[in-house]
Amino acid sequence: MQLFTANYASPLGQISLVSDGHRILKLHFGGQESLLNVQEPEPEIITLCKKELDEYFSGKSRTFSVPLAFEDTPFRIRVWNELQQIRYGNTISYHTLAVKLGDPKCIRAAGSANGHNPIAIIVPCHRVIGSDGSLVGYGGELWRKRWLLDHEAKYANGVQTLFK
Repeated sequence: MQLFTANYASPLGQISLVSDGHRILKLHFGGQESLLNVQEPEPEIITLCKKELDEYFSGKSRTFSVPLAFEDTPFRIRVWNELQQIRYGNTISYHTLAVKLGDPKCIRAAGSANGHNPIAIIVPCHRVIGSDGSLVGYGGELWRKRWLLDHEAKYANGVQTLFK
């Protein structure tokens, strides 16, 4: 499978995008992917993803339509699919996430899967917080999690996030 990579300059710093040309495989902070496989012109999926990120960061859009591909264990994929059900501007606790997955005892496994999310922002792992409302655990660093939650609260039209 041929992979295509690109960097995206966001308000939170460089973001690396990785695609198979048809779906987004990874989106993570740091812009660390090798750019050896950048194709000119850029694959449409990368262009679309950048456009949707622009719209998200400008507050014009709350959703993403780019196709995604997950490669991992069935449990992690279930968690990532559940994360996509968390509405823009809302947060849930790790415990609530475990309950939604059907097993309140899987809280640690759900938290671990959340932390291994390969497609930040689009799969909104930043919307999962501690039961006490605290910001805990974010692979992109907690300051980015707070920024994303504040950003969504700003454009959520009355929807309130609850975090400390």
